[in-house]
Amino acid sequence: MSFESFKSVGDVVSEYPLATCEKSFIQPVPISIAQSFRDRLNLHLTEFSFRESESAVCEMVIFPILAEVYLEHRQKFVLWSHKMLTYDDRLTGIPDYTLSKRSPLSKFIWEKPYFVAVEAKKDDFVKGWGQCLAQMLAMQKLNGNPEQSVYGIVSSGQSWEFGTLMQNQFIQDPKAYPLGDLDNLMAALNFIFQCCEELV
Repeated sequence: MSFESFKSVGDVVSEYPLATCEKSFIQPVPISIAQSFRDRLNLHLTEFSFRESESAVCEMVIFPILAEVYLEHRQKFVLWSHKMLTYDDRLTGIPDYTLSKRSPLSKFIWEKPYFVAVEAKKDDFVKGWGQCLAQMLAMQKLNGNPEQSVYGIVSSGQSWEFGTLMQNQFIQDPKAYPLGDLDNLMAALNFIFQCCEELV
């Protein structure tokens, strides 16, 4: 079994003792967005066809936005793209993006703790959250510290949703953040990164 085998949050909680709820926890923290980035993102949206595949959504929309916020926090973290994550033969696979602690030895070292799993889905958020929660659970188990929060993001590029896992409690924020409100979306991402900084 792999992360892709989980088609919904229900699939995960039917196998693992997790409680779930919907509750607002995102508190957006404004971040300065360069006009050059806005222009480049707009170019991606208007000049490239990215709706046909998740890979294109990742490359043209999701990664550029993640990377722009990540740059403000890069001294403490490494943002990984399509890095294999394995806890056991059931919780294994390749998240689209992950955030981990930056090793003092090298940026090439995949060092614990792991903080964020990001899953891209064209529009299937039910399946996206099933896979993302499985990834978050694998991270939590690998970290060996269930008291430490792990965060999850599911995005279609046009819409972004957030969740967090601590101990056996999965909380999904009921609010979706649209790409059309870029400032608020990136402020929400900045909040997630700041929460992770408090854990380092």
